Amino acid sequence: MRRTEKEIEDRAEMENVIAKADICRVGLSDNGIPFVVPVNFGYRDNCIYFHCAREGSKLDIISRNNNVCVEFDIDHEMRVDDVACEWGSKYRSVIGFGKAFIVDDREEKKRALDIIMGHYSDKSFTYRDDRVDGIYIVKIEIERMTGKKAV
Repeated sequence: MRRTEKEIEDRAEMENVIAKADICRVGLSDNGIPFVVPVNFGYRDNCIYFHCAREGSKLDIISRNNNVCVEFDIDHEMRVDDVACEWGSKYRSVIGFGKAFIVDDREEKKRALDIIMGHYSDKSFTYRDDRVDGIYIVKIEIERMTGKKAV
């Protein structure tokens, strides 16, 4: 990172950003063409989970290239000034790089759904087998992360 004074190096602080984020943006590459999609997600043990239909662009791209980048950002605030070039943003963000894998085992998908739902709620849920069988779960194993805080 060019501006090292803005770097978040503490793993716990990066995980705090992830815990507070509502959306994860997943970046994929399809034959050199970028594809970014926002998803609801869950995070546990250095892995991101999200669900999707059993067919579609995300799955097609992951089947050809499972290298991914994920991005989270929170605490947004615009800093305004009378001079245009003095405007800026306040935020905290995390970018992670890793590999995506499709989860199709029913019980593993239920565990992943618990992680996803646990990100947004403290309730317990049950899942109908036919609904679980109708989706895929994508598991992203994070290989490295970096964080930034602009204040």
